[in-house]
Amino acid sequence: MEHSTFRGLDHLAIVVPDTEAALKTWRDRVGLKVLLSEEVNDGTIRLTHLDLGNTHLQLVEPLVEDHPLKAWLREHGSGLHHFCLKVDDVQQAFEDLPEAGIDVAPSIHQGTQGKRALFLNPDSTDGVPLEVTGS
Repeated sequence: MEHSTFRGLDHLAIVVPDTEAALKTWRDRVGLKVLLSEEVNDGTIRLTHLDLGNTHLQLVEPLVEDHPLKAWLREHGSGLHHFCLKVDDVQQAFEDLPEAGIDVAPSIHQGTQGKRALFLNPDSTDGVPLEVTGS
């Protein structure tokens, strides 16, 4: 597999307990424009994208108490959670990345605007949480 699987940075993700409160920082103080906000994965997560020019800042708010990111918030507080790279085909990445020695999550999930996405095992990326997204 060639490293050309990755097509660039899609977004940086910050986990937040409250999107509206986070927007007071990122939209109102920092001045980033909100591009879109939506609930995904059966209403369990709110994803709000802000324009960083060449990529997005994604605010990730878990909406249900038993979501794993609620526990992450309790342990770490708001903060950078992962970065996401673009690929042409998430299914192909799901199949090809293990051949390159990169472990992937057991399943593909729904990302923003109907895109498919996949988390990689941080043990395969030197402890850095990484997601890939595409078609």
